[in-house]
Amino acid sequence: MIKVSASILSADFLNLETDIKKVISCDADFLHLDVMDGHFVNNITFGYDLVKSISKISSIPLDTHLMIAYPEKYVERFAKNGSNIITIHHEISSNTIDTLNQIKNLGCKCGISIKPSTDIAILEKYINIVDLILIMTVEPGFGGQEFIPESIERIKFAKSLIKNSGREIMLEVDGGINNKTATLVKNAGADILVSGSYIFKSSSQSEMLEKIEFLKS
Repeated sequence: MIKVSASILSADFLNLETDIKKVISCDADFLHLDVMDGHFVNNITFGYDLVKSISKISSIPLDTHLMIAYPEKYVERFAKNGSNIITIHHEISSNTIDTLNQIKNLGCKCGISIKPSTDIAILEKYINIVDLILIMTVEPGFGGQEFIPESIERIKFAKSLIKNSGREIMLEVDGGINNKTATLVKNAGADILVSGSYIFKSSSQSEMLEKIEFLKS
């Protein structure tokens, strides 16, 4: 069964609690939290204080995506403030293996993500450690971008890698997920679809419910 991780980056931050409760009531499986530091990507979003506040009102797991240069300095705070899954990037400046093990030792599931331009074969390095692989189908940093078509083959490669490993690893896809791209991504082997604009820009709660049900079908 496909799961949906609703990216709050596209929510209305003046009414964040309302939007979060709305998406939870519409059967989203995770809340996707994009943390950006202005260094690893050219955008700044929010930190662990907001994650802590969200954890108090969320009844579903927090799927935290750290797009930051030195995550090893902060993963403990994100873990203690409510993150259930913490994903870091292969392209960070620090030691990815050590940081992934740090996340696991904190009691969270650990994930690895790669940018669209990164060689997909690098995932083999992490296959015996991670609980989740996140394939970016847009350049990380900003929501609302268009899906990169070449991503489909990358998703298929990652799925094959997971299958051959014999391990239970979730395959998550993030970027440009909507009614047109969702089917392609699901057919390629994705387990979790991250969606922001497509979900949160719904004109009504019933429309949001229909969109989430479509993504999961």
